[in-house]
Amino acid sequence: MKLRHVLGFLFVLGILALVMPTPEPLFRESYATVLESREGQLLGAKIADDGQWRFPPLTSLPSDYQKSLLQFEDRHFFLHPGINPVSLIRAIRLNLKAGKIVSGGSTITMQVARMAMGNKSRKVWQKLNEIWLALRLEVRYSKEDILLLYANNAPFGGNVVGLSAASWRYYGRTPSDLSWAETANLVVLPNAPGLIFPGKNDETLKTKRNRLLESLHKKNVIDAMTYNLSLEEPVPDKPLPLPRWTPHLLDCAVKDGMSGDEVLSTLDYQLQQTVLKIVKDYHEVLEFNQIHNAAAIVADISTGEVRAYVGNVPQSGRIDHGNEVDIISSRRSPGSLLKPFLYAMSIDDGILMPSGLLPDMPIFYQGFAPKNFDKQFRGAVPANLALRSSLNVPFVSLLKEYTYEKFYYNLKDCAITSLDQAPGHYGLSIILGGGEVTLWEMTGLYAGLVRSLQHYNNLKGKKRYYADDFRRLTYVSQKFEKRNEPVDKGRISAGAIWHTLKAMQELRRPDAESNWQQFSNNRAIAWKTGTSYGLKDAWAIGLNDKYAVGVWLGNADGEGRPELTGVATAAPLMFRIFEVLDGEASFPMPVADMEMMRICRQSGMKAGDICPDTELKPIARSTDQTQSCQAHKHLYLDESEKYSVNASCYPVQKMVKKPWFVLPPSQAWYYRKYNIDYIDPPELIPECQSMSDGMLEMIYPAGFTKVYVPIEIDGKEGKVVFEAAHRSPNATVYWYLDDNYLGETTYSHQMGLYPPAGRHTLHLVDDQGIEISVKFDAINEKVPSTP
Repeated sequence: MKLRHVLGFLFVLGILALVMPTPEPLFRESYATVLESREGQLLGAKIADDGQWRFPPLTSLPSDYQKSLLQFEDRHFFLHPGINPVSLIRAIRLNLKAGKIVSGGSTITMQVARMAMGNKSRKVWQKLNEIWLALRLEVRYSKEDILLLYANNAPFGGNVVGLSAASWRYYGRTPSDLSWAETANLVVLPNAPGLIFPGKNDETLKTKRNRLLESLHKKNVIDAMTYNLSLEEPVPDKPLPLPRWTPHLLDCAVKDGMSGDEVLSTLDYQLQQTVLKIVKDYHEVLEFNQIHNAAAIVADISTGEVRAYVGNVPQSGRIDHGNEVDIISSRRSPGSLLKPFLYAMSIDDGILMPSGLLPDMPIFYQGFAPKNFDKQFRGAVPANLALRSSLNVPFVSLLKEYTYEKFYYNLKDCAITSLDQAPGHYGLSIILGGGEVTLWEMTGLYAGLVRSLQHYNNLKGKKRYYADDFRRLTYVSQKFEKRNEPVDKGRISAGAIWHTLKAMQELRRPDAESNWQQFSNNRAIAWKTGTSYGLKDAWAIGLNDKYAVGVWLGNADGEGRPELTGVATAAPLMFRIFEVLDGEASFPMPVADMEMMRICRQSGMKAGDICPDTELKPIARSTDQTQSCQAHKHLYLDESEKYSVNASCYPVQKMVKKPWFVLPPSQAWYYRKYNIDYIDPPELIPECQSMSDGMLEMIYPAGFTKVYVPIEIDGKEGKVVFEAAHRSPNATVYWYLDDNYLGETTYSHQMGLYPPAGRHTLHLVDDQGIEISVKFDAINEKVPSTP
């Protein structure tokens, strides 16, 4: 064949290589899901759908690996067009001499072509197909891209595919962190991965590796010291388990549509390991109380990025206690965790002063009868103290005034999506944990408080908030940018937030949850705990100026346990995590959103004209429209100031007018038990008492008598209807049975009761302080037994 014919053939072949397409994509393989820290460290990986450990493709190769690969596989890679005629001729000669295929003469490009075609058997026709595809690849791809295609798809033994997966499975490090010996091991592995699988044919692998190292030394790629030290390094024994620093977040990434991706997370590699160890060590003690699950999350407040994510503790024994459940994303009852937001929103709405009195007495509302954790009532309590003490009844009363519908929709505006039922589904119980939420959302909600306050304090002018100050947390790394322009009104005002954080910094608990004192000397953070009904969930969320920390403890299956309360179990863990974080509980007052107000010391309300003891305090501007103190009233006393009088029974010119702190009788009944300085209004002077006789009378029972408690037809105890009469049609009457408050009546003064058998005292008092009492014996009728 003449030279021009050969050249013509090669020219036609080149034209065909240019115009004929290559398969797109060249490799249709599924990839493992890889989760990395913000520094690029591997946190965990989930195997590909086809059961292969094939990491998402590398975008660049370490220089050591590239030099070693070219030295071992294809020294003339950058010179040939995809095939090396010299190597092919040599391979043909060796194969003919051996009578079988002992050498393929393949270039790296041809090996890429073979892998792309499924590594089919080495026959002549298959070889020609590989050559043809290799030529086309050289036209379509750069030399660097072809090297990447090889490194990302080469087999490394077993179900390990690609350099990145091999580096982690055999050495537990990234390819760029490998030594020359380790790199050489991975270069020679794809040459015969089935024959020299690590841990099976170590001497064969070591021989091949050392031969490559010798070649690199002779070519002056590595010096003598590196060469000699590399020869002493062992070959890998067997594949290593991949890191499992946060398996639950890895599952979350898969659910969020990132299966098969390399996910660069926002997690801090060292902090993640530290927090995981803290949670595991702390949880070992709790397991003695059969508390099997724990979760913790740490978020950067300024960006909303998650820095540590412990979805649950690893399974510690043979028995599965739901340790695979990701508690951070699971819906659970939050107990009292929403109280700070009702407190802040109520201040913002102008219906609550930070220290204004809230009623703390038995209430009944459509079958809902909340109780405080310690089963006690205090009559009236300052709102900030109610928050610090996490009292239930005052906050139910406050929500009734604020309305649960408005509270529900405000929470939705603050990025709470887990409350997916209509507001009526939750009702007033939403403030006590009646609606299930996630630790993810609650930690983000608390972070929004500090973020919003910081923006207000740092920005200038009228627009000092961002619309997304309250937003969901994120765990996917991306350059954080403000997504909108500043706005003039926040979801919650800066002043209301400041009052809330200040109250949370002074958090304390009733005696029933008395362990709070142990934290008094710890770092001063703003924090809140929550305990669900039945002691099933213990929560704690804390804040400083940099981080929000959320903690949950309990059992994934919902089993309640003694001592499983937020302050006794969750708070200590939260404080241990804060010990490894920087930041301070620095929440500067938003001066522009505050004003100096004169406050009544006793009621905590804006001081009225007759408040005798006041103080000047900075208060959120949103409280401008709140009522002035209603607890102080002018009383008219006799000349000795020992008795109350009125114009109908005492000379007006002799009356002494005096301001007095007076609570409604229903509140005063409990208030005086906790406040020994509370002084009831003086009794009416005897001359006036006679005029009040008959104002309030008991109709049934009229005196000390027997009261029969009926039995209904179904065998259950029936109600006894007690009745009273008041001369004033607008009077309110407060009912007590044996010092226990029952409720109040207006207009028609009737109340159905279930008094247990025995002697009782029924006590009634009206809103003017007129009182009556009656004693009676309750006798339970018995249904005759059926013969």
